[in-house]
Amino acid sequence: MSLATLDTPRLLLDRTRLEANAARLRERAAALGVVFRPHFKTAKSVEVALLSHGGAAGPATVSTMKEAEVLAAAGASRDLLLAATMIPARLPRAEALLREHGGRLLLVVDSPEMAGLLDAAASAPSEVLVEVDSGEHRAGVPPEKALAVARAIHGSRNLRLAGVMTHGGHSYGTDDPARIADIAEDERVAAVSAAEAIRAAGMPVEVVSVGSTPTLLHARHLDGVTDVRAGVSLFWDLAQMSRGMCGWDDLALSVLSTVIGHSPAAGALILDAGALALSKDITANAFAPGTAYGTLADAETGAALPLHVTIVHQEHGTVPVPDESWFARFPVGSRVRVYPNHACLTAAGGYGAYEVLDRAGEPVGRWSRIDGWH
Repeated sequence: MSLATLDTPRLLLDRTRLEANAARLRERAAALGVVFRPHFKTAKSVEVALLSHGGAAGPATVSTMKEAEVLAAAGASRDLLLAATMIPARLPRAEALLREHGGRLLLVVDSPEMAGLLDAAASAPSEVLVEVDSGEHRAGVPPEKALAVARAIHGSRNLRLAGVMTHGGHSYGTDDPARIADIAEDERVAAVSAAEAIRAAGMPVEVVSVGSTPTLLHARHLDGVTDVRAGVSLFWDLAQMSRGMCGWDDLALSVLSTVIGHSPAAGALILDAGALALSKDITANAFAPGTAYGTLADAETGAALPLHVTIVHQEHGTVPVPDESWFARFPVGSRVRVYPNHACLTAAGGYGAYEVLDRAGEPVGRWSRIDGWH
């Protein structure tokens, strides 16, 4: 099989770049003296989970119970952290996973109320982390309020307090390395100070978990932290590249697309990769104006082209061209790659699998994705 014979749109994954990215992240975590616990909300793949730890099972972060179940069943991880707040309806699946596969599954809550609901619904012990808000204000409690959540967990019948976690997602709001380093320190201090307050009150804190891709790369140190979570950095994307986190040659994920039409009136190529194939995420544009919905590249080599998908309909992508010579360069039926703004959302677009490319850019296998929630 070759790229020329694949139906499109198709999700491509460059294995050589993926391996290099994973090695970089492992080395960075080791230099900081913390456990690398990659987040699989982006990859959602058993093969990527194993590759991220150099071919072996290792600690993992997941966003859904389905990801946890598949990774555990495949033997890809026996040390899982489910980063989204746990709810009672999901708890039976967590308990079943531990019965069937053993190992460890860390759950997360950020309120005494949810801790109480979980305790009432539980039929077996569960290990729980307190989520701390370190500045993003998406989820979690301020560090000074973590103690109340910890007490609710520690005083319950079925929950076991394991530690604290936080996510410095607001690090995506800047491309200034010094500012990112400051946010990384805020993230570290929030988690460590919450852990210290809980320990001072006589409760155990084993896990102090932080994580975002920019803060992992730019943290000055991670004293007091036990593990770090990062996900998109296994693949990278244009949003991260626009912030200086990676370069073009680090981008491991792209979408193979066919030129299905020419629009002389619009002065544009029409692709079969639209909103469902690429997502409507435009986060790269804050720091790289003009990126629009993705940057085109040569289908065979992945070399960047000065073209972008500027309009997306459900199944169509519009690519303005500087002049009519581009119609001859990319005739109807020809192929291009599109590198996306946000790898997490693009990969979740319904593909179901990756076409894995070797160093020469040829398809050498297919890796399934763990899509959906149930």
